[in-house]
Amino acid sequence: MTQELGLDHVVRHRIRGLRLARGWSLDALAARCHLSPSNLSRIETGHRRIALDQLVAIARALDTTLDHLVESVDDEDVVIRPQACHTEGMTSWLLSGERALNGVTVAKLRITPDRPTGTEHLKVHPGREWFTVLSGTARLQLGERVLLIQAGHAAEFSTMTPHSVGAQGGPVEILIILDHNGERSHLPSGAVPRP
Repeated sequence: MTQELGLDHVVRHRIRGLRLARGWSLDALAARCHLSPSNLSRIETGHRRIALDQLVAIARALDTTLDHLVESVDDEDVVIRPQACHTEGMTSWLLSGERALNGVTVAKLRITPDRPTGTEHLKVHPGREWFTVLSGTARLQLGERVLLIQAGHAAEFSTMTPHSVGAQGGPVEILIILDHNGERSHLPSGAVPRP
């Protein structure tokens, strides 16, 4: 019951916040959702229960969805607690909560020099990849070219070029953004939870 009351408060706060963010008065929003300004005021302040049909009309008037008005308020959809996933020469931590978020996966990789590299380990797939080096030096092989990417620098490239990322002279830590094809190609199968 406490969680339900907390959500009720959050929904009311979101309605008021969205109204104010648009610079609308109570009268302006009330006219858009066909409610009286006094009813809308009582809804925002908690002096009146919100009926589902009113909530639908308010969401529509605010150009949002019911889902956005009533989404969870707990930390589980905000705080990501990455779990390490180990493969030969690489440890990965998934940093994005939902792969569907803009169709990309964000991961931190720690690569050691014993990760298998070489021509037989080059990957090719549709899309583009981006990474930044957090510490150490990354060895990016793009076809015949080898580029050394230092800490603080980033790389972006077409993944239709055969490529691999390794470590040069010691471990390297990178933050990488992968699309669905890159995720399947570069992360261990257990690293990304499936919906």
